[in-house]
Amino acid sequence: MDFNYFLVNTPNPHNARRRKITKEFPGVKNLAGNNKWSGVFIVSIVLAQLGLAFLFGSIDWVILVLASFTIGAFLSHALFALIHEATHNLIFEGGTLNKIFGIICNVGQGYPSAISFRKFHLLHHNHMGEPGFDADLAFDIEAKWVKNSPFRKAIWLLFFGIVESFRPLKIKSQFWDGWVLSNLFLIILSNFLIYYFCGIKGLSYILISTFLSVGLHPVGARWIQEHFVFQKGQETYSYYGILNKIQFNIGYHNEHHDFPNIPWNHLTTLRKAAPTNYDNIYYHKSWTKLLFQFIFNKEITLFSRIIRN
Repeated sequence: MDFNYFLVNTPNPHNARRRKITKEFPGVKNLAGNNKWSGVFIVSIVLAQLGLAFLFGSIDWVILVLASFTIGAFLSHALFALIHEATHNLIFEGGTLNKIFGIICNVGQGYPSAISFRKFHLLHHNHMGEPGFDADLAFDIEAKWVKNSPFRKAIWLLFFGIVESFRPLKIKSQFWDGWVLSNLFLIILSNFLIYYFCGIKGLSYILISTFLSVGLHPVGARWIQEHFVFQKGQETYSYYGILNKIQFNIGYHNEHHDFPNIPWNHLTTLRKAAPTNYDNIYYHKSWTKLLFQFIFNKEITLFSRIIRN
């Protein structure tokens, strides 16, 4: 098997589709804007996570891990979806409040990722599939180690959250600033407070939930869904399964790349407004099925990505 990326010389496809849809359906422009209710959801989910951390502070470790898998991972992943909204300034106008609410999301996750994700994710949109700019692409040594081994793919996905933390090192420009440092300091502080009031088990519930939400878990398959090639020549993929209802439509990834200024609650309307542009391209119906497909299909590797110069 040839372990290489799919190299193309074509431009980012989302710009052309955005122009096409806007011309065919001018009303989609009205879907852009902010959804302040996302801020309410952020506060509610973070409070729920903190309440559960306090509740689980004295339970058995086995039950704690099961609770992290069955409850916490879904809540933590929902916070990732809302960090994504904040990254694109889709909650409030302007960047400051969106950055603050992104950091609040991290309080319920125990990991200071909101500001650094904001920086590298916006680069991903502007330079999708471009090595040296897109932190979503694997290191060559990482992809060559995993290859198409089901065992190694499972191990890679289990520890994907840690792997992803090192991906920004491959980007040509680094972005340490006051916001990143503030994000780091505030989450270290909030983790200490969770430990103080909820104990080691309470803090562990928060951290294990986040670890699973980007790992070997149905919602962890979302990181495979977005840009791994399952249809020759297609670069981005959506997921239209039921979990979108509790994950703020994060699966509508083609729609999001086409119109990154449309908040999560209007992405379904966008798809319905321009069905021929989305129903006729490959999409996923189940994250759980995708999880097993990624692990056991030896044709799918970390090189199953489209790159461009």
